[in-house]
Amino acid sequence: MDIEQKQAEHIDCFVKQASNQKGPALASVITEATSHPSLFAFSEILSVPTVLELQGTEHSVYLELLRLFAHGTWSEYKSVADRLPHLLPDQVLKLKQLTVLTLAETNKVLPYEGLMQELDVSNVRELEDFLINECMYVGIVRGKLDQLRRCFEVQFAAGRDLRPGQLGNMIQTLSNWLVTSDNLLVSIQEKIKWADTMSELDKKHGKEVEEKVEEVKKSLKKLKTVSRPTLTSEGTRRSTLKVE
Repeated sequence: MDIEQKQAEHIDCFVKQASNQKGPALASVITEATSHPSLFAFSEILSVPTVLELQGTEHSVYLELLRLFAHGTWSEYKSVADRLPHLLPDQVLKLKQLTVLTLAETNKVLPYEGLMQELDVSNVRELEDFLINECMYVGIVRGKLDQLRRCFEVQFAAGRDLRPGQLGNMIQTLSNWLVTSDNLLVSIQEKIKWADTMSELDKKHGKEVEEKVEEVKKSLKKLKTVSRPTLTSEGTRRSTLKVE
């Protein structure tokens, strides 16, 4: 079972739990969801009415925490940690994994220095162990560790929840890509048409050349039959004209 299928099952389970809970019980569901080792998407849970009803209540910090796990990073949490619930070790790990996914969204080559700063990792060995054991082995990213260049080359990264407003930008990007693809397709079709036309011209030219060659051959044969050298009685060569 791939990571998308696992996600779908876990999301469905937590959505059902969240729909049937309120207040402190709902806070426990959010804590469990953000601690789950195989869950990396939270937008569906965020859209549950009972979760949205936490806004403005004494448990609203759990709604903010869930939003952070949906869109934020470890460094963002540290900047607001004083007004959010203290994270459990599993939540810290999860948020650092999500941070790697965020960085991989825009860059396919991640320098070690930047990763160590974002993840609060003190040395390269610890960073590489984290990338291997907590990211690649889990299946959320694939890539190559380049110790010589001190970077992580991303080959695949699971997508995160879309941030507010990000959908519009994504639609615009896809629309631009579609227009570019259409223009490229037209250009390719025109080149194919040009190639076909040139091929036909080459065939026509080749046929004309063959016809001219045949005409020349016929002319040469006719000349050979018209003028032939003959030997006279005196032993000298003369040309005898053959009248048709």
